[in-house]
Amino acid sequence: MTTSNYAAERETTEGKVFTVTGGDWDEVVSGTDPINDERIVVNMGPQHPSTHGVLRLVLELEGETVREARSVVGYLHTGIEKNLEYRNWVQGSTFVTRMDYLSPLFNETAYALAVEKLLGITDDITERANTIRVLMMELNRISSHLVWLATTAMELGAINMMLYGFREREYVLDIFETITGLRMNHAYVRPGGVAQDVPDDAIRKIRDFLQLMPKRLKEYENLLSGQPIWLERTQNVAVLDVTGCMALGVTGPVLRSAGLAWDLRKTMPYCGYETYEFDVPTHTDGDVWGRYLVRVAEIRESLKLVEQALDRLKPGPVMVSDKKIAWPAQLAIGVDGMGNSLEHVAKIMGQSMESLIHHFKLVTEGFRVPPGQVYVAVESPRGELGVHAVSDGGTRPYRVHYREPSFVNLQALPAMAEGGLIADVIAGGASLDPVMGGCDR
Repeated sequence: MTTSNYAAERETTEGKVFTVTGGDWDEVVSGTDPINDERIVVNMGPQHPSTHGVLRLVLELEGETVREARSVVGYLHTGIEKNLEYRNWVQGSTFVTRMDYLSPLFNETAYALAVEKLLGITDDITERANTIRVLMMELNRISSHLVWLATTAMELGAINMMLYGFREREYVLDIFETITGLRMNHAYVRPGGVAQDVPDDAIRKIRDFLQLMPKRLKEYENLLSGQPIWLERTQNVAVLDVTGCMALGVTGPVLRSAGLAWDLRKTMPYCGYETYEFDVPTHTDGDVWGRYLVRVAEIRESLKLVEQALDRLKPGPVMVSDKKIAWPAQLAIGVDGMGNSLEHVAKIMGQSMESLIHHFKLVTEGFRVPPGQVYVAVESPRGELGVHAVSDGGTRPYRVHYREPSFVNLQALPAMAEGGLIADVIAGGASLDPVMGGCDR
């Protein structure tokens, strides 16, 4: 038996017990204080309550105090970015929408803006399409913040808030279904515009929601803001100041709760956000309480943006005029809603050889994008959501990589948790609002 195996098997010689590294176990034990220096390593998660799905936290504890924390990600990896390389540019929308599944419309818009920048058609996007994009993103921001409010309150013991938050979110998802046909994963925002126009029925539902939501927000605040346990679990908990946020690349409500009013809708506007009136809520404490106040205030600002978008929703096209890019949004649908209209089929099959060739190429290949690379970012509910898209001149992306705020923000968890109580790990992690579908894309 070799020396290493001898040590590994902890064979005894002359009354001594050796560790796996060959050291004397008695000397190791005698050098520790079993009462004051007792530390244990535990796994927190992956489980849905507390660690938000498939996030695993490895914690080194001394009593109830966290001495070291480490985030372990990757359990939900879907390979979406790699899959994009094997689909055409339009099909990419159906993939990216599934990453951060609580804010799919932001995933789609960021991707569409990147493709449009590569195509050089950013200024050709119609006013109605941009207005619809703003309208849908702000509704999506509200629904995402409602999920955060519901789940975080549930994890800290306010079970009733779970019911209320999801109740209002259902209203938003009903609006999405009316407009896109789906509650989630819409593939609605596409390069060149949006897939289809907003029906009148959806406008009425949005108007009703604008009347309802301010009253419900007041109910949330009455339930939580003055509640002693809520205050105890959020104030001065998981503090991360603006210096720490900047050092770790943290963006979104977490950064704004530390006092920095950095919001891409203001600092680097897109989709016409520079023409809207809204404020960027901030706080100064940089704790869970501040992040709660910022997100509630952001819901109110999003309601203002939705109302402005509705008021400026003028009639007009929702796609660029270039038919090569506008497909498939401008295909005519049959009366049964189950395919192309007979008139459209007759035109491309019998009246125009060019239309037939063009239709066949679009169905099989999609449009070509000039070679180049771009980076485009939008302000998602979790922070800066960026897209680095690379084209080699073909009909498929050469590379698409997302700068996902959930992934970046999670590296702040050790800084927020170490030195605090294990119970505060739950509050701190929840306050980051991580969505693991985006983190593990």
